[in-house]
Amino acid sequence: MSVLLFGVSHRSAPVRVLERLAISEHDRPKIVDRLLASPTVSEAMVVSTCNRIEIYAVVEAFHPALEAVGNVLGDHSGMTINQMTAHAYVRYSEAAAEHLFTVAAGLDSLVVGEQQILGQIRGAYASADAHRTAGRVLHELAQQALRVGKRVHTETGIDRAGASVVSVALHRARSVLAASGTEARHGVVLGAGAMGGLSAAHLAREGVGQITIVNRSVEKAQRLADNVSANHAGVTATGVGLDELSTAMANADVMMTCSGSTGSVVSVAEVHHALAARTATTPLVICDLGLPRNVDPAAGRLPGVELIDIEGLRGDSQTQAAEADLVGARGIVAAELADYLAAQRRAEVTPTVTALRQRANEVVEAEVMRLESRLPSMTDAERDEVAKTVRRVVDKLLHAPTVRVKQLAATAHGDQYAEALRELFELRPGAAESVAVPDADALRLPDPVVRDASGGAR
Repeated sequence: MSVLLFGVSHRSAPVRVLERLAISEHDRPKIVDRLLASPTVSEAMVVSTCNRIEIYAVVEAFHPALEAVGNVLGDHSGMTINQMTAHAYVRYSEAAAEHLFTVAAGLDSLVVGEQQILGQIRGAYASADAHRTAGRVLHELAQQALRVGKRVHTETGIDRAGASVVSVALHRARSVLAASGTEARHGVVLGAGAMGGLSAAHLAREGVGQITIVNRSVEKAQRLADNVSANHAGVTATGVGLDELSTAMANADVMMTCSGSTGSVVSVAEVHHALAARTATTPLVICDLGLPRNVDPAAGRLPGVELIDIEGLRGDSQTQAAEADLVGARGIVAAELADYLAAQRRAEVTPTVTALRQRANEVVEAEVMRLESRLPSMTDAERDEVAKTVRRVVDKLLHAPTVRVKQLAATAHGDQYAEALRELFELRPGAAESVAVPDADALRLPDPVVRDASGGAR
């Protein structure tokens, strides 16, 4: 069994493609259930954020599993296989683990080093665990990935600035307002989830004195508003429903949108109506951090509106990290990956060692029975002593090779030693069979979509 990763992210696809492939919290269990309906997929987990959609599946064979993932995502997004693979990346086996560790470290994020991805991976695993779609392989992979992320944030300064997509967008918004001779005094947050909470906290820390939380559930919006007011002195926060969004926009300097809705929440007409009711002559800055986008992109063309979205944040200098921290983080990823792969190889050789010892026990039992038939006059004590002696001899003969094969299994190409044992002793432990890694030509995906753990194209 190996791990297959199929993903798209801000590095490989424009926002319009990410929007079509985006998987909401509501849809995640359904997507995973469909994946598990394929006989070649035994475990599955979906990581879906504002700038990436990734499916991790434990599979028996590469090609059938890739086809199953493509069919499920195609049905979900309405895209063809060719449309998806033009923007996708595929990783398999060791390379899939390396990618998840890199993501957990924040090295593949739009804002390098941001910590939100750790919570998103934890949430993806928790969902898979709750729906019983994550077994031993994904459990160990996800737990190791979370460990990688924690180590990177603890042992390097990659996140010392506390940067996130929210903070970078807000920094851009402040620059726009400063150019017009004003600053953010009244902020609006659309969405009361994790990103909404982060947005409200950033607005409060930046000195925005009035914050309106807008959400479908007024109760949830007010709960977040109460929390913001309680934790930030001098800030007045209020929770309202979607029916008051236009009024809130009319009074706002900056609006952060991060709703989990599957379609646009804010129309051009609604923004136009809010602009007509404004008394301020300064621009309304809208930071759309939703995926799919919460605001109709056409609203950005209205006079008096500055629209900042995920697409526009790519390449911002605030998204980068210091080179020394990048080197340290990559070193941690490499070390943790080596430990993970060594542990996996040791685990894979265990069935072979077990089968070898079982075969030895069978031989001992057969020979003791044969001896009893030839020497029926042996006493029970003599029979037991002979059996113990034979077992001791066998155990001593097997001790060194079984210990050594476990050590060698942790090295590169360590599976070859287990295969040699299986061949020499004619062992066929079912769990020890491996799945071959296909070559790039067979995938018919644009190079360098498929890469091995060292980064080289297959």
